[in-house]
Amino acid sequence: MNKNIKLAVAGAVLSLSAVSANAGIIIPAGEWTLDVNGNVNAFANYVHVDTAQGGGCGHGGCIAGAMGATTKNPDKKIGIQTGLLPAWLGFTGKTRQNDLDVEFTISIQPGVSANDISGDGAFTTDANSSGGRMLNRQTYVSFGDKSWGSIKLGKDLGIFASDAILSDMTLLGVGTGVGVSGPTTNTSNGGIGTGYIYAAWKGQIAYTTPNFNGFQATVGIVNPNMISQTEGGTNGNTLNQDRFGLEGKASYTFAADQFSGKVWVSGATYDVTTSATNSYTATAGDIGANVNAGNFGLTGYYYQGSGAGTTLFGYYGYSSTYGKRESDGGYLQLTYVLPTKTKLGLAWGESNLDKAASGDTAIVKTNERYTAGLYHPLTKHLNLVGEYTNVKSEVHSGGSQENSIYSAGAILFF
Repeated sequence: MNKNIKLAVAGAVLSLSAVSANAGIIIPAGEWTLDVNGNVNAFANYVHVDTAQGGGCGHGGCIAGAMGATTKNPDKKIGIQTGLLPAWLGFTGKTRQNDLDVEFTISIQPGVSANDISGDGAFTTDANSSGGRMLNRQTYVSFGDKSWGSIKLGKDLGIFASDAILSDMTLLGVGTGVGVSGPTTNTSNGGIGTGYIYAAWKGQIAYTTPNFNGFQATVGIVNPNMISQTEGGTNGNTLNQDRFGLEGKASYTFAADQFSGKVWVSGATYDVTTSATNSYTATAGDIGANVNAGNFGLTGYYYQGSGAGTTLFGYYGYSSTYGKRESDGGYLQLTYVLPTKTKLGLAWGESNLDKAASGDTAIVKTNERYTAGLYHPLTKHLNLVGEYTNVKSEVHSGGSQENSIYSAGAILFF
């Protein structure tokens, strides 16, 4: 895992043991220093699916879909799967050459989710099969110097909304389970779509400034094909994007006595033209803060978008019939570290998608989530996790569905 993800995981656990666990396996190799790092995690999940009301919630990015096999009771599901942070095997190499810090990272993400009857389904590349997919989330090179910053070229976590997901306590757990992507997904949703839009893993060329006494900024161009290629999920047209996506963020990190924290803003914009005569610009911006005081931690986050949709960037953000849709959402999260080093966390999140016109009623209106979690560092590398999540999805036409998700498992970092 790259440095930002390592630090986020360490902060999520809020213990010195977690920081040690993310040091990786360091191997000197001539002019290079190699870091082999990653995690393995698995969770048993029990889901109670409340009976759908008013026609159910099967349209427009609802999060009420549940993982696992159906039991004798159709309102219950069970399964064993990977959590929000997938199992990870990363290789990072660093060196200093010609007054430049040079780094490469390549990683793969296998998982335990959605195995088929052969037990090999998790390694298929077919998104329509009964197994999950082997993921490749990072392949990039970066170079720079602390005097002028750094440049990254390749695939890594997106810039917009990245701090939202990296500050989510369910990064170490499950959260809302498998959602709109169905049983082929190799990770759970965490708080994605219930408080923030997924940052996703994007091909990008990005510049990051030096750290100016806690202030740092990143700007970049990203692959333009990050917008959902269907409109409304049912009456889809091919989308044409004639320029790169633009994303950026700025943050300020501070620490004094018993207080520490981070404040950030980020944004994104994509230009899209449909195969008909319509065109639009999808934009989104956010603001967030994370403050720690002693054993307490508080995170607050808010985003707003136009044509940005919900859950995935651009997902249901536009319809050729009704036009561009507005969206917003956010989450609040409170954590406390007990004397046993167990972290107790409580979180609420909500994502809202407005109608573009009066007849635009078949899309999701609101996804709302409540999560209570316990995260205990059993050793400096191994953390036990237990979570309860309640998630409710509603569409504009009045349909709704509610899930209760119980998860228990472990995540090991190396």
